Amino acid sequence: MANVNLTNAKRARQDEFYTQWPDIEREMNAYLEYDPEVFRDKAILLPCDDPEWSNFTKFFALHFMDFGLKKLISTSYAPDSHPAGEFYQTTLFETGDPKFDPAKTRANGKVFKLEPKDVNDDGVINIEDLQWEYLEGDGDFRSAEVTALRDEADIVITNPPFSLWRPFLAWLVDGDKRFSIIGSNNATTYKEVFPLIQNNKLWKGATANNTDMVFGVPKGFGVAESDRLKAEKLGYPSNDRYDYTRLGNSCWYTNLDHGRRHEPLQLMAMADNVKFSKHRDIRGAQYQRYDNFDAIEVPYVDAIPSDYDGMMGVPVTFLDKYNPDQFEILFNADDMEQTKAFGVEPLGVKRVADYYAAGGTGGNSKGHRKLFLYSQRPWVPFKRIVIRRRG
Repeated sequence: MANVNLTNAKRARQDEFYTQWPDIEREMNAYLEYDPEVFRDKAILLPCDDPEWSNFTKFFALHFMDFGLKKLISTSYAPDSHPAGEFYQTTLFETGDPKFDPAKTRANGKVFKLEPKDVNDDGVINIEDLQWEYLEGDGDFRSAEVTALRDEADIVITNPPFSLWRPFLAWLVDGDKRFSIIGSNNATTYKEVFPLIQNNKLWKGATANNTDMVFGVPKGFGVAESDRLKAEKLGYPSNDRYDYTRLGNSCWYTNLDHGRRHEPLQLMAMADNVKFSKHRDIRGAQYQRYDNFDAIEVPYVDAIPSDYDGMMGVPVTFLDKYNPDQFEILFNADDMEQTKAFGVEPLGVKRVADYYAAGGTGGNSKGHRKLFLYSQRPWVPFKRIVIRRRG
């Protein structure tokens, strides 16, 4: 039982992060700048989202008429079925409603719906017209009733529980939905994610790439002092309702198009990089070619040569600025099946021996098909994807 409680506590710390209004607004505005009609006549589902606490429903309710929404649907988890349920507190929104049921408040999820109906006759449609009821089940997105809401929706937008991020993405893909969700930058190389990026079925959002995102967390949640101070410096001091923390590795994943995705990287020719690059290992040197594969190593995104037509191994941070009109993603160098398909030679006995003799500490063996270099020392570059220039 102690191990179960510890696991739940860890999951609670992963999952109970409240997205801030400016982060939602910046990302949604990027989609609207590219396509002002992106939300018009659309039903939007906000799962894992309780408008009593979360900003997603509040944001879209405020802009219901501006965006021309057809319908807004939010669902929330039952506190007793959620690892972060220990932090849940009922609010007047629920307890002051005739539908309030003390037996269901912790055992059942809730569904909230906003439609183009001025329920309270005040001349506007906003969050005051939101209607709610208890779900039959606990509000898990995998349940039949929430999946039916997914199927009804045109677009799904949320910050899903981090501990359930992979199954949540699979749930979206299975439903063939358009979506925008928050996740970790580390997810780009997940085996479930990279093929979607490679095939232009998923891409990074327009904002928050390689910048801090601030999240509200329940009081008593436990925030590292350094993160609390950073959040405060960014304009989010603790208050009576929330403490705030920052996460430097959070970002948006989406299949909604935005203009930044089509901005070409401004790059120099190979000769100009060698002559003028700000990076000392590029300036005055030659681009290194892998010892076991016909491609060049490009250790910095801004050092990608604009005039090189062959294959290039680049850092995974390339995906933050990836323009599918400018480059083609060929494979993930950490995926042994993909490296085999493209003809990367196994490391073999000698390369592995040289690697460890030079002080290498990674888990490399002779059968691994990893990109390998002998420049300066025998080594395996960290997290490379292989690309090629289009045209």
